[in-house]
Amino acid sequence: MEFKDYYQTLGVSRDASADDIKHAYRKLARKYHPDLNKEADAEAKFKALGEAYEVLKDPEKRAAYDDVGKRWQGGADRPPPPDWNAGYEFSGADSGDGFAEHSDFFEALFGRRAGGARARAQGMPRAQDHHAKVLIDLLDAYRGAQRSIRLHVPTLDAQGRLSMAERTLDVAIPVGVREGQHLRLAGQGSPGFDGGPAGDLYLEIGFHPHPLFRVDGRDVYLDLPVAPWEAALGASVDVPLPDGSVTLSIPAGSADARKLRLKGKGIPSKTPGDLYAVLRIALPREASAAQRQAWQALAQAYQADFRPRAAMEVK
Repeated sequence: MEFKDYYQTLGVSRDASADDIKHAYRKLARKYHPDLNKEADAEAKFKALGEAYEVLKDPEKRAAYDDVGKRWQGGADRPPPPDWNAGYEFSGADSGDGFAEHSDFFEALFGRRAGGARARAQGMPRAQDHHAKVLIDLLDAYRGAQRSIRLHVPTLDAQGRLSMAERTLDVAIPVGVREGQHLRLAGQGSPGFDGGPAGDLYLEIGFHPHPLFRVDGRDVYLDLPVAPWEAALGASVDVPLPDGSVTLSIPAGSADARKLRLKGKGIPSKTPGDLYAVLRIALPREASAAQRQAWQALAQAYQADFRPRAAMEVK
């Protein structure tokens, strides 16, 4: 993930005022508007300016972005800190205008917010909903869990300055929750008006990176190392699952990158996902003299050329 320096994009300092940010955006937006600038990269620059302005003009987004910037040590080309984009709470339920294209960095930090609105109480203005992205363990999606979630909330202090406060909520994680799903916590958004109902808090679910598993929708993927002889001759091997293990039969003659499907072993649901074991043929790291002799004997016995040949020159 590449860090986006929105201040650099707009050409302003990190302590720039709201007016300075607006002025810089308008000046650059006119310069790079695709209807006025026919340079090849004008449209990309115009979109980047719009994204930077969307963040820096919004006090909540700017406070969260600045907080992330402080923790992203070593500059934009360094790896992000763990859980860098989780736990920031924002007011509102829509990200931008709903049609704008955003970078991966923007969506990772600010999420894809829950759309839709609850019905209003008659004659009463509706309190704002809030949203936040949170990360959970993959195992929680298999078994469900009760978790304490810590959120960073932009808050005005006594001097009117925006800073980050924290609050902790106990959240029930349902079995089968998937990445990108929103959990609604009723009444945890902005306070209601004149005794009216409070807004809701929508938690967008993500998963902590796992050392073994990758998730795609409800399907889960695992790179499974197998020895060359297991791939050639077939074997039964134990395969870890997010919530246990299973014995898997490796068919004889399996090639590297072959996917073996374990039906229904993905994320639980009425129609559960599948788990795919992706075979990775692995060589022993070290070989004894006897093992090297065995490889040499195999080479002599298995005289096969798998490499493509160059086309013969036409005379």
